[in-house]
Amino acid sequence: MSNAAPGTEAELEAFRQRWREEVSARNKRPDVAERTPHAVPAEQRRKPAQPLPPIAEASTARRKDAIDYSEEVEPKVYHDLPDKEEQLKLGVEGQDHDRNAVREPSSALEHYEHAVEKETTGQLGDSITHYRKAFKLDSGVQEAYKRKHFPPSAFVKPKPANPNPSGAAVSVPGTAHHSLHGSASALPSTLKQLVEEFATLRIEPPPPATEGSPPERSLLGELPEEILTQILRNAAIKDVASLGRLARVCKRLAYLVLTEEAVWKRVAIGPEFGFAAMHYDFVCDVEGFPTEANDEIARYLGAYEDVPDDDLPAVILPTPEDRALAFSALTEHLLHTTYASSWRQLFRSRPRLRFNGCYISTVNYTRAGATSTNTLTWGTPVHVVTYFRYLRFFRDGTAISLLTTAEPADVVHHLLKENLHAHHHRQDSMLPSAVMKDALRGRWRLSGPASSVKDLMTGGGEVEGEVHVETEGVVPKYTYRMHFALSQAGKGARNNKLAWKGFWSHNRLTEDCAVFTLKNDRAFYFSRVRSYGMGY
Repeated sequence: MSNAAPGTEAELEAFRQRWREEVSARNKRPDVAERTPHAVPAEQRRKPAQPLPPIAEASTARRKDAIDYSEEVEPKVYHDLPDKEEQLKLGVEGQDHDRNAVREPSSALEHYEHAVEKETTGQLGDSITHYRKAFKLDSGVQEAYKRKHFPPSAFVKPKPANPNPSGAAVSVPGTAHHSLHGSASALPSTLKQLVEEFATLRIEPPPPATEGSPPERSLLGELPEEILTQILRNAAIKDVASLGRLARVCKRLAYLVLTEEAVWKRVAIGPEFGFAAMHYDFVCDVEGFPTEANDEIARYLGAYEDVPDDDLPAVILPTPEDRALAFSALTEHLLHTTYASSWRQLFRSRPRLRFNGCYISTVNYTRAGATSTNTLTWGTPVHVVTYFRYLRFFRDGTAISLLTTAEPADVVHHLLKENLHAHHHRQDSMLPSAVMKDALRGRWRLSGPASSVKDLMTGGGEVEGEVHVETEGVVPKYTYRMHFALSQAGKGARNNKLAWKGFWSHNRLTEDCAVFTLKNDRAFYFSRVRSYGMGY
């Protein structure tokens, strides 16, 4: 044993020397590390993440200084998040749902799908684990994922139709009758021509079951046009998304949904989803009390006794009648100047907030970890930090802001005013809604013209498209002020993104403001929550 020890020690020393030389060679030539077999899966892992939100958010961070905050890539949203209590119900449905929720992936494609899902929600550690399992089972799983979720047929663009099929001179005006006018001014010419062909169609009855069966009736097709329009209007008031789904029933309904301006006008000016629920001035304070009540209390206490009578109207807040008059005048002005006299286009494109869900910001950043002096390591540990910001807006002008590390499925169902007051600044609650103990009360308003008719007629006010939010601070003497740009993410969605423009802390005692840096913060994306209902 004594003779073997020096030989073993010499072999270990030779191995250490070769290992040091190999590490030194890799550090001097970075391209060698990229060609090693261990780096290939990492390169493959980065490819499918390009159409996903984390890359889109990174590109958004680089374009914060630009005027346009819109994105063409659809963000990762949490549509119709189910309540976790539904999984605890007895019966086949609840048990199967719970069993499927915890089922571990078995195939390489399932591991890859779970990895992409974990990556989009910020769980990078679990994402890497699933990526490794996927590539270990199948080295070509990336191509299988592309074929399933991004087939080539999804990217085929329709060929443009010939704008002059008759071969006539360009100066000759077309004689075709366009019945859509401004309602479809934003649509491509080919789509407008297609929809115009639906104008003369009717709702056909279903075919007979057999050759000898009597002809079927179409009760919906037998209704007068006025009653059918009223049905569409009621469906839009109940859920505006159902109005869009009706366009897929038949061609006649598709034509009515696109061209019936009376329905879109009711949706646009109504309080359910339209601009009657928008506030362009703060209508309450940070704690949620109406400003009219605060003004009446101030008058009762004699706060305005020293104000001259000539200056008193400037202190008085605008009445609801003045707000309604200014709202109607502004809407009519924008309808004919900006949105081509189309109520549908005004409802889709004009900046507005949505109340049947919440806006979620997923923040990921890395920081260096502490090195241990007891172990021989040539690498530095890195910590991946993930947290979420939540913003929910209410129709009465109030808002809830929350910063937490809890995931959306554990938070969104508890973003209620009742939970906010029950757990405000409490640390001893063990209920599921205890995540609301760090939530902050606030208020919101949209940028736009002033509520007074005088300022509206003189062109006063702000440019539309921005959101101002004021919330409580961590201590009573502070308030937080947030400034966002309301934009879009995705080709078909509208008003589903809040991009940061500024974040300040205001000291109420000294009237000082401090600026928060937005180095790691990312934009908010809207996610519909089923438990909120329609939001009214």
